[in-house]
Amino acid sequence: MTTSPLPPGGTIGILGGGQLGRMTAQAAARLGYRIHVFCPDRDSPTAQVTDRATVAPYDDVAALGQFAASVDVATYEFENIPHDTVKALSQWVPVRPGLKALSVCQDRLAEKNFISGLGISVAPYRPVPTPNALAEALAEIASPAVLKSTRMGYDGKAQAVIRDPEDVATARDRIGEQPAILEGFVEFESEISVIAVRGPDGAIACYPPVENRHRDHILSETIVPAALPEAQARTAMSIANDLIEALNVVGLLAVEMFHTADGRLLVNEMAPRPHNSGHWTLDACATSQFEQLVRAICGLPLGAVDRHADAVMTNLIGADVDAWRDLLAEPGARLHLYGKAEARPGRKMGHVTRLAPKSV
Repeated sequence: MTTSPLPPGGTIGILGGGQLGRMTAQAAARLGYRIHVFCPDRDSPTAQVTDRATVAPYDDVAALGQFAASVDVATYEFENIPHDTVKALSQWVPVRPGLKALSVCQDRLAEKNFISGLGISVAPYRPVPTPNALAEALAEIASPAVLKSTRMGYDGKAQAVIRDPEDVATARDRIGEQPAILEGFVEFESEISVIAVRGPDGAIACYPPVENRHRDHILSETIVPAALPEAQARTAMSIANDLIEALNVVGLLAVEMFHTADGRLLVNEMAPRPHNSGHWTLDACATSQFEQLVRAICGLPLGAVDRHADAVMTNLIGADVDAWRDLLAEPGARLHLYGKAEARPGRKMGHVTRLAPKSV
């Protein structure tokens, strides 16, 4: 596997066909690359903007082999891509980031162990391998606490808050028999995130910390920059720098953190891919997170991460997208729609970014 830069005209393979792949494909096209998407869904948001798509299950080894033969480098646009898919594909073509980041970030317990093993602060946690282990974990953590499945949960799915004894049965029912992790509930001032990018040469750059606000456990709004003291902003970026280096990521790593009233920063979770909280970079930075991913996996120099404006990015969730006409008529609003045919509750249909003069 070569580490020399992939010149324009080469083909990037993307595993997954969602909006993150779509915006990555658009950034790649601007730099002269072709995109081949591999996704089990027809008419995926990514396939709508690419010149080639393989529609097949992720465990179709024959289809993966044909896909690998047509691309020069590959990446994935969501971390719940099957581990065996990436392992198989890695035999034939470089997959960036590789299996280590995927393995850690797919499992909440492995993720917490990895982060805390580096001496980085996280909320108190205990493994809950079976429902019967919950009582012992609660005795050690105490309520309020959050029970989460170790795998596959996102946007509040497969999670349950335990505040009182009567919540225990409900939490068990919600998680079921799957392995889980119990995390101590964190009283925080704000939720922030930092997106880091790392090239194959080890060069690292970090976007400034942003504040994230949620609605029904789904990211609703990202405010840029986060209202943090300068020292804490530097610490947040240093944490992201340490994590992306320790994971040996070539590509992006989004690091979500809690900022507590007493000034601590606790890492909540990571994602080795473009992140919803980085969509603002499309409109407020010279180099978006999506272009950075393309640059990193292709071995190109990393772009500037400085913002030229402050921003507020608002997700269009479900029926929110029905306001698209008004948003197009709003001066300065920058509308991004994902090409999804059906607006369902909780489904991210697009986003809008509003810019303001850059603060100090």
